[in-house]
Amino acid sequence: MQRRLLNAIFLIAVYVISTRASAHIGTHELTQTGFWTGFTHPLTGLDHLAAMVSVGLWSALSARRAGPELLWGPLGFAGLLLAGAVLGLQGVALPAVEPMIATSLLVLGLLVVTRRRLPGVAAAALVGTFAIFHGVAHGTELANAGGAWQTLAGMLLATALLHTAGLALGWALRSAPVWAPRVVGAAVALFGGALLLQLA
Repeated sequence: MQRRLLNAIFLIAVYVISTRASAHIGTHELTQTGFWTGFTHPLTGLDHLAAMVSVGLWSALSARRAGPELLWGPLGFAGLLLAGAVLGLQGVALPAVEPMIATSLLVLGLLVVTRRRLPGVAAAALVGTFAIFHGVAHGTELANAGGAWQTLAGMLLATALLHTAGLALGWALRSAPVWAPRVVGAAVALFGGALLLQLA
């Protein structure tokens, strides 16, 4: 069973490294609205998928034990993703949105590799800062569109589910060979670095 898990991780890592971005950075912009559109958007945009799973993965790998400590990162990301989306809906523009989204992948990947433990509030603030930029990108796309709030509701539900998947994967990897989560983290970090190079 463990060997199958490691093989799956390896295949995911290869896929992430070899795939170009398809979310804000590229062609995966929100062109429709509605709950289902919002729900599927993070699942089909590789930058969202990688970022949100990585938040849960890092939270599980760096936690001392099971409990509320696991939730600081996911709650910080989801909460400030919503805050950023509201800013975008109100027409607030932030500089360097696309580079910050790419940087979030680089940083989150490195956090998974190192299993760096941060105090709960600091973890929430770190991932939340990046989440604001993810949210602003969505809010800007949805500004002046009908059904924006339904779209955001779907997006938040998908975000929570991806965080939960990352937590489950991270908890399983705590007992795996040390290189296994590092491969996943390195793949995410390389993906973020590749996006930054595309934007340069």
